[in-house]
Amino acid sequence: MLDTLSTSATHWVFGYGSLIWNPGFTHVSAQQGLLRGAHRSLSIYSHHHRGTEAQPGLVFGLTRGGSCRGMVFEVADSDWRGVHDYLREREQVTGVYREAMRKVWLADGRMVGALAFVVDERHFQYAGRLELERQLAMVQAGMGVSGPNIDYVLNTARRLSELGIRDRQLMALAEMLTRELGTA
Repeated sequence: MLDTLSTSATHWVFGYGSLIWNPGFTHVSAQQGLLRGAHRSLSIYSHHHRGTEAQPGLVFGLTRGGSCRGMVFEVADSDWRGVHDYLREREQVTGVYREAMRKVWLADGRMVGALAFVVDERHFQYAGRLELERQLAMVQAGMGVSGPNIDYVLNTARRLSELGIRDRQLMALAEMLTRELGTA
């Protein structure tokens, strides 16, 4: 369990999916960061935010191996308890993620310990590695309480592109989606 009563002046949160474009919490600063030892993958069946049990969507998880560029948010100690509670409510609806403290290298050269939500590969919602065509079909059909799965994927791809972060698998899927939507 993570220490929510740290005496540190700030806390850090690593975002690699919707947190990069919709953090939803108060933060002091945000900058790009690199997490080594895990990579972003569209590998979680979404039964809540972007799909249902009957028609699952797909959301991102941090999966073992490789590295991941994303956004790192600095949270003031005075805001940490509320932010941490918010993140647990948002990210842990079904318990598919494990909370982990990971080393993240910031764009300014510092290394910080950041809270990251890592996929629990033993969880029944872990999809593993799916073929791009299967991802496309699931994302097109997915709709949950947070909206269409397509919006989630395209917003993530768009924000990563704006940040200059290249994710080949995601960009290939985003191109397929925009082609299907006729907005390419």
